[in-house]
Amino acid sequence: MLIKQIILAFIGLCSGFTVSAGVFAFITMLGVIPRLAARTKTANHIFLYENTIILGGTLGNIWILYQLPLRLSPVMLGIFGLFSGVFVGCLAMALAEMLRVIPILINRAQIKEGFPVIVAAIAAGKFAAVLFQFFYS
Repeated sequence: MLIKQIILAFIGLCSGFTVSAGVFAFITMLGVIPRLAARTKTANHIFLYENTIILGGTLGNIWILYQLPLRLSPVMLGIFGLFSGVFVGCLAMALAEMLRVIPILINRAQIKEGFPVIVAAIAAGKFAAVLFQFFYS
């Protein structure tokens, strides 16, 4: 029985590490970290960014695999949600930038003015959806 548990734990960790490696490769391919560091003018801390992302992925993998309880106050959950949303937003915008979705949308929809309003509306809609999901689910 113990050998079976050890084998299952090994397979679970290997599977999680494989998925995490794929996510990290995707993030690296998109160039999210260097762009974020360049935009925030913190390029000298790029290794810290990369190490924290790897550490977060590894700890998240272990946390989900072993289903460790995480008791946080509602304020801490809100902060966690905010940081998670910022990360996912940066990843989505980097992907959109790589695929050049926004310029294609502007050309096809023949948008001449009001583009900042459209971006603000998209951001407000995402924010409202996150609040709705946080408070009602």
